[in-house]
Amino acid sequence: MVAKYPVARKAGQVDDYHGTKVADPYRWLEDTDSAETAVWVAAENKVTQDYLSKTPQRSRFKDRLTTLYNYERYRRFEKAGQRYLFLRNDGLQNQNVLYVADGLTGKERVLLDPNTLRADGTAALSEHVPSMDGRLLAYGLADAGSDWCEWHVRNIETGQDLPDVIRWNKFIPAAWAADQRSFYYLKFPEPKPGQALRDANRFSELYLHKLGEPQSSDALIYERPDQPEWMFAPGVTDDGRYLLIFIQTGDFGKNLLAYQDLHAKPPKTVDLIHDLTAAYAPLGNHGTVFYFQTTDHAANGRIIAIDVGKPARENWREVVPEQKDAIASAQLVNDRIVVSYMKDAANRLAVYALDGGRAQDVPLPGVGAVELFPAHQNDKEVFFAFTGFTSPRMMYRLDTGTSKAAAVRQSKLSFDPAQFETKQVFYPSKDGTKIPMSLVYRKGIKLDGRNPTVLYGYGGFNVSVVPQFDPWTIAWMEMGGVYASANLRGGAEYGEDWHEAGKGDKKQNVFDDFIAAGEWLIANHYTSTPRLAIYGGSNGGLLVGAVLNQRPDLFGAAMPAVGVMDMLRFQKFTIGAAWTGEYGSSGNAKDFPVLYRYSPLHNIRPGTHYPPVLITTSDHDDRVVPGHSFKYAATLQAAQAAQGSPAPILIRIETRAGHGAGKPTTKIIDEYADRLAFLTRELKMDQ
Repeated sequence: MVAKYPVARKAGQVDDYHGTKVADPYRWLEDTDSAETAVWVAAENKVTQDYLSKTPQRSRFKDRLTTLYNYERYRRFEKAGQRYLFLRNDGLQNQNVLYVADGLTGKERVLLDPNTLRADGTAALSEHVPSMDGRLLAYGLADAGSDWCEWHVRNIETGQDLPDVIRWNKFIPAAWAADQRSFYYLKFPEPKPGQALRDANRFSELYLHKLGEPQSSDALIYERPDQPEWMFAPGVTDDGRYLLIFIQTGDFGKNLLAYQDLHAKPPKTVDLIHDLTAAYAPLGNHGTVFYFQTTDHAANGRIIAIDVGKPARENWREVVPEQKDAIASAQLVNDRIVVSYMKDAANRLAVYALDGGRAQDVPLPGVGAVELFPAHQNDKEVFFAFTGFTSPRMMYRLDTGTSKAAAVRQSKLSFDPAQFETKQVFYPSKDGTKIPMSLVYRKGIKLDGRNPTVLYGYGGFNVSVVPQFDPWTIAWMEMGGVYASANLRGGAEYGEDWHEAGKGDKKQNVFDDFIAAGEWLIANHYTSTPRLAIYGGSNGGLLVGAVLNQRPDLFGAAMPAVGVMDMLRFQKFTIGAAWTGEYGSSGNAKDFPVLYRYSPLHNIRPGTHYPPVLITTSDHDDRVVPGHSFKYAATLQAAQAAQGSPAPILIRIETRAGHGAGKPTTKIIDEYADRLAFLTRELKMDQ
């Protein structure tokens, strides 16, 4: 029980949404730099740390997590000219280190170590793109977890940096031009002083930077001032002839596409895909013929060819037809198309010839997730990672000629994966839709309803929740816990139809799916309400907040992380406006009642008994600004205190950290040690 929460001043702010008056008494907490907010943050962190300090197991959890995180792991593997680049962490390094090797088994050396840039480990390598000839590396650095990315260029042979510096980029990596002496990049307008972590990110532009020139001299390549929310991802074809402009409009299941023929004098921008009806991911080209992974007339995806010399739809050619399993990703390599499919929330790999003839399936080591890494069309190989719930990322080389894969890097673990098992179940949601869910636990579990269980979900933005390895879940299962991962609608597990069924005015389906998962776990005696915790981050934090309001009686604890909690104002900050294609907008009279009906902040009801809640956010989160969690925490604490409930409502606010990417290992260990301490105490695991 928390004796007393910090006082949060209530202001008289009231907004009118299409005739509905909505109070926002904690609006002042959106100003994360104000002195008043700083005092509140410090007081909230003190309450949370006082609570955690009274949980004696926390130090033991931290020790075990430190051991579990101390394993050699790999993040990415790709070819750069005649060399290979890969990211590796020796164990407890705060940031992954970029290495270069002369061959798959050749001598390797450090190319870039972000751990040397800041003593606290909060400088992270967010993106890196080698030039096609393997001589230069464009790389982006992010500070303290921010999405803002500062680009530099390094000579791969010497390890020395060129003087070039590019600022005010985020989300979209650079793309080298054919001359290997310039690159394309996305740039947002420079924010006002002190506003970089809050101001809306709008009016992005595409530029070309020539090495050795100041950024102020860069050439503007493409802009759409009439569409301030759009973003542009550049890509240059391997033959150097075409610049492709992938246009993100805010609808995460659809995009537009333009191109420039760089051989033309001057190059003109041509709209190739100008109707927002499907997704089109470019794979590569043979002359004027481009290959695309698309959901055009195929919700599960297909591969098509479009000749830009004859772009009319009647000339489009299908290469790989739609199948029962949805396409997750694809690569065009060595006149083969490598396709990763989703099969019941896990991946399988297949290789096709360019005429659509199927070569064969690629055997995988088990049920898990596949991530294909960048490759060039003339390469004879493509690298991918394979991951399971109890097995970390293993790096594989796929020979595109034989369709055989062999491991090139794998990790050494400090635990025995054989002591755990993974099971997939299918349960009915409220409307009868079958939802897959993975359960991971120590072998020999007893179905007596007493197992402490963490139920995880996301459900949105066309993102598939696939098996992933995380040391904290190993620690959780060693304690006797069950980890459950539900594949909710809104993701891409079953193609675009699955995504559409959980977005916009159908968002309630996602919440129903998650609630049904909790009910199934209880009905099948895996756990019971007092021992069932729910967890999710970002859009998953929204999920946790929404279902907590709708079914507070179902759960024993909740852990919403960096959540989108204010569904009426999310579009006003940083990149939030880009999410209106997924959620809708309170500025739209049709969308407002839908958003207001489930917004976590606006559906907290005084007099309702809420279970214990641990909210987590970060002071440098410039994707989902911390004001979401601040206002949510203050509102929920006031509601809980009003009825004198002993269940704590805590908020943990990390400093010099962001939405999650680039978080140092030390901070990750501390955060999960706190979560495990909270769960142990509130799920009564010592009883």
